[in-house]
Amino acid sequence: MTGTHERNATVKSARNLSFVGLAIVVIVYLVIIQFGGILIQKATGEDDIFSLRGLVFTMIVPLGIALAFTYAVIARLGWLTPVLRDDKPVQKWVWVVPILLILAIAVGIDYSALADKGIVYVVLLLIATQFVGWGEEGMFRGIGVVTLRRHGLTEGKVALWSSVIFGAVHLTNVISHGISALPQAIIVSVAGYFFYLTRRVSRSNALNSILHGLFDFSLLTGSAIVVGQSLYLGSMAPILAYPILAIILLVRRKHIEPAA
Repeated sequence: MTGTHERNATVKSARNLSFVGLAIVVIVYLVIIQFGGILIQKATGEDDIFSLRGLVFTMIVPLGIALAFTYAVIARLGWLTPVLRDDKPVQKWVWVVPILLILAIAVGIDYSALADKGIVYVVLLLIATQFVGWGEEGMFRGIGVVTLRRHGLTEGKVALWSSVIFGAVHLTNVISHGISALPQAIIVSVAGYFFYLTRRVSRSNALNSILHGLFDFSLLTGSAIVVGQSLYLGSMAPILAYPILAIILLVRRKHIEPAA
């Protein structure tokens, strides 16, 4: 009986999660990634992801902690079902969003350069970027979307504000990337809308989480950041996917919601 009362109290608390509560959760998530990552880097002396050790300490450890925090919050709120499943369908043509993202990812990966890094490095980089995907999608398309919906916002506003918040929090990258974090935040907001639509058309938070991680994997592997070589021409594919999808969605914006 006591367990039932505790579960009911948790559900009631979850349904009344305020925007302030959401902000606190997001801030803690960012502190873990940004400042936790800085502390780990200073403690280990690693500040890049060229080596296996650097990849583990600069990405996997802080991102893994942030991912664990995200799903601990989701579980504590009793939101596993609404976070992992989406009951707001869209029209079938919206499948073009994840399909184009998959194509862009496939083209954007520099396979030959990755082969020189070794299988262990590639697997660890995949794990690290999946931590990014599942962590950020769990936080913003999961906790964020559910919170906005439970406050009665229309789906259009849920899409808008969850994407804006997603982009805004990336402004914290100014700590490590300087002023370049501003255009990045704008681009990330647009990407957030693509992942939001992927969540809805796939009816879950899994596909967008996987694609988010693979998209980051593609961008990293196609750049000199990882391979230590000149920029891979194919890395333009993920970048070009943004304006192509933006144009398609702008033209078809009135045909996203299910037909009456």
